[in-house]
Amino acid sequence: MTSVALLDRSQAMPASRQWTIVSLLVGSGVVSSLQIGKAVVAAPLLQADFNVSLTALGWLTGLFAVFGFLGGIPAGAAVSRMGDRRIFLLGLAVIALGSALGALAPTFAVLLLARAIEGLGILLIAVAGPAILQRVVDPSRRDVAFGLWSCFMPIGMALAMLIGPLFVDWHMLWWGCAVLAAVAAYAVFLMVPTRIASAAPVLSSSWRSLVANTWLTMRSRGPVLMAVCFALYSLMFLALFNFLPVLLNQRMQVAHGWAGPLSALATGANIVGNLAAGHLLARGVGRAKLIVVAAATMGIAGLGVFLPVFPDTVTFLLCVLFAAVGGLIPATLFSTVPILAPSAVLAPVVVGLMNSGVNFGQVIGPVLVSGAFEAFGWPGAGAVVAVAALLAITAAIALGLTLVAISKRASA
Repeated sequence: MTSVALLDRSQAMPASRQWTIVSLLVGSGVVSSLQIGKAVVAAPLLQADFNVSLTALGWLTGLFAVFGFLGGIPAGAAVSRMGDRRIFLLGLAVIALGSALGALAPTFAVLLLARAIEGLGILLIAVAGPAILQRVVDPSRRDVAFGLWSCFMPIGMALAMLIGPLFVDWHMLWWGCAVLAAVAAYAVFLMVPTRIASAAPVLSSSWRSLVANTWLTMRSRGPVLMAVCFALYSLMFLALFNFLPVLLNQRMQVAHGWAGPLSALATGANIVGNLAAGHLLARGVGRAKLIVVAAATMGIAGLGVFLPVFPDTVTFLLCVLFAAVGGLIPATLFSTVPILAPSAVLAPVVVGLMNSGVNFGQVIGPVLVSGAFEAFGWPGAGAVVAVAALLAITAAIALGLTLVAISKRASA
C-alpha cells in the first residue's frame, strides 16, 4: 500500500495499471452521477412521502446546477492547492455522507440539505477527476482516457433510469448510493497514486493568488471558449432530454412503462460519441472540427425532433443520433484542457470554469425551452436548440483558430 501511495507520473507506470486507474475513476464518476439520476426516478415516491409540489422536487436536482455554476472555479483552485487525489477522495466521502443523511431525512428540508452536500461532492469529483487523469495517464493514451472519463455522466444517468424503478422504497436507493460511494472511496485510496510534492507545482493558498489565477484563466481566450462550448452543449442536451419523457408520452404516445427504458437508451447513446471522440482525437482528427460537426448535427436533429414532421420511430432515432453525436463535444473539450490551460497548475481551474459553463447551460436551458414551448409550442423549443447550435459552431470555429495560433507559436 505504501508503494502505491508514493507513485507519481514521473515514475514508470505500466499501461495496465494506468487503465485500471482510469476504469476506477470512471466508475467513481458513475457513482457520482447516480446521485443526480436517483432523484429523478424517485420523484413520485418522494412527492408521496413528503407531500411537496413538483417545483419543490425540482430543487433536488436544481441545487446541483447552482453548486456547479458558482463553485466550479473555486473547486478547481482547491484541486491545484490541495491535490487532485485528496479532493477526489473528499468528494466521494461527502457524497456518502450526504446520501446517508438523505436516507435518514425526517423532513423535506433535511433532504434538501443532504442534496446540497451531495452536490458539493459531485462538484469536487467532476473537477478533480480530469486532473488525476492528466497526471497518471501517458500523453499518448490521454485522449482515449478523457473520452472514457466523459462517459461517466450518461452511464450514471442511464443506470439510474434502469435500476431506479426497481426500488419500491427510496430510502434503500439512497442507502445503496451511500455504500457505493464509500466503496469507491476505499478503492481510490488504495489504487490511485498521490503526487510527489517536489514534482507537481501547486497554487499559493492566499486569496490574492486565487483571485489572480482565476482572473488569468478568465482572461484566457481558449478556456473561456471551451466553457462557452460546454454551456451551449449542456443547454442543447438538457433542452431535449429534460422533456424527452413528455415527448414520448404526449407526442409519440409511448406507454408510461416504456418511457424510462427508451429515455435510458437515448441517454446511453451519448456514451458512443464520447468514446468515438477519444479514438478520433488519438488519430489526429481536428478538435474544432469534431465540435462543429457535433453541434451542427445536434441542431439539425433537434429541429427534427421538436418539429412534428417525422413519424414517431424516426423522431426517436433522431433523439438517439442527437445524443450519440453530441457526445463528441465533452470528450473533445476535456482532452483540450492541457493544451489551452494558461499553465499546467491552472488546468484544474480551467476544468472548474468548464464545469461552471456546463451547469449554467443546465440552469438556463430548461428555462428557455419552457418559455419557448409556452409561447410557440414544440417548434419554439426546436428554435432554442437551433440557435444554441449556431452559437456553438461559432465558438468552436473561434476555438479552432486559437488552437492554430498556439500551434504556430509552439513551432516557431
